[in-house]
Amino acid sequence: MCEYEYDIVVLGGGPGGYVAAIRAAQLGKKVALIEARELGGTCLNRGCIPTKALLHGAEVYEQTVNASVFGVEASEVGYDYSKMAAYKTATVEKLVSGIGMLEKAHGVKVIKGFGRLTDAHHIEIVRPDVEPETVSYDRLILATGSSPARPPIEGIDGKNIVTSDDILTMTELPESFVIIGGGVIGIEFATLFATLGKPVTVIEMMPSILPGADADIVRTCLRVLKNKKVQIVNNAKVTKLEGGDTVTVSYELNGAVKTASGACCVVSVGRKAETRGIGLEEVGIEFNRNFVVIDDHCRTNIENIYAIGDITGKIQLAHVASAQGLVAAANAAGHDEVMDYNVVPSCIYTSPEIAFVGISEDKAKAQGIEYKLGTFNVAGNGRAMVMGENLGIVKLISDMEGKLIGAQLMCPRATDMIAELAAVMKLGGSVKDIADTIHPHPTVSECVMEAAHDWKGLCCHGMPKRK
Repeated sequence: MCEYEYDIVVLGGGPGGYVAAIRAAQLGKKVALIEARELGGTCLNRGCIPTKALLHGAEVYEQTVNASVFGVEASEVGYDYSKMAAYKTATVEKLVSGIGMLEKAHGVKVIKGFGRLTDAHHIEIVRPDVEPETVSYDRLILATGSSPARPPIEGIDGKNIVTSDDILTMTELPESFVIIGGGVIGIEFATLFATLGKPVTVIEMMPSILPGADADIVRTCLRVLKNKKVQIVNNAKVTKLEGGDTVTVSYELNGAVKTASGACCVVSVGRKAETRGIGLEEVGIEFNRNFVVIDDHCRTNIENIYAIGDITGKIQLAHVASAQGLVAAANAAGHDEVMDYNVVPSCIYTSPEIAFVGISEDKAKAQGIEYKLGTFNVAGNGRAMVMGENLGIVKLISDMEGKLIGAQLMCPRATDMIAELAAVMKLGGSVKDIADTIHPHPTVSECVMEAAHDWKGLCCHGMPKRK
């Protein structure tokens, strides 16, 4: 008989933690899931889902504004942001409730409260106005996630200077924005605000926005953002913030100090791991900077403790956390599974969407890798034309033997289509395999097939290339 109350305890109920708890229960273990806030974590409550709900609302608004192109007359088109925010909240609440039902159905005990390790086999749970309680466990999976980083910029705590978490609680939109950070979060927010007609300035320290995305795709994205009147400032270092009814952002660019202003400043410069104040140091968990060190079994240096998600510093994506959760749960239950990070797709919910997996053409060049390329312009796709979408590109990168090593998509439904290419890469497939696979017509997915045909030099729906 087990000397502990639970076989496995999961600390943190985000996309890694709640999945890990379910999988551990499916494997026959007695499981508890401890969460201080809402089930679903950042992704469901303050990230992936709420932002996509708002972006979808903005997309519907934009489509309605331009509906006359399709013969649909819609007069006096407008939007009510408070209703968009309410839809976002209702969607989140349904999904949170669904997770709770799933945990219960699988026999997982959900414990509400803030958990802190007292030793390697005990967690103290603290709740407001209630005496702390302690639970014991054989194995522990840490899944405490991350929070928006707040860099040490003078004035960052000023009025109307907010993080991505804060902006998602608003029921009214400020009249203009300055966004610090041109990564995925910053550019998705820029897309949202600009689509809803708000002036936006994005200030990015790096030479380009969206690091990791293909240069051709970034250029097209910049074109779209410019059409939405978004101002992009690259190679700029923010030095000072002055909050107020109007926020002034000072930054250095080419040796000169310049300013940008808006009714709201959104700081989106990355996320920090939530690893402090939960007893990890006292237990002896090994850190690399603020991240928990794990092996390829998701095990920490403490034999019975595993860690997953943003706190591991691997790849801060919800689907990576979930994959780690499945591996950690299996291993905590006595199995032997290994985490593989070689094929991880990334998605950016701009308009058109962007998705990529594997190596980009730019990285192949930088690393001196010999490669072969197949491309297709979305303007040549019938389904995209029907949808009124003519901007975008699909790029497939292979080694010289034809094995697929990377794919970059900018097109409608790119975030849904990238899974096909991830599966091909995972199986060690070739671009020829894609070219020889019949894709349904008319669909945007045909762009992938056409890019594969282009790789063979036999694309029927693209203009012939000059020799």
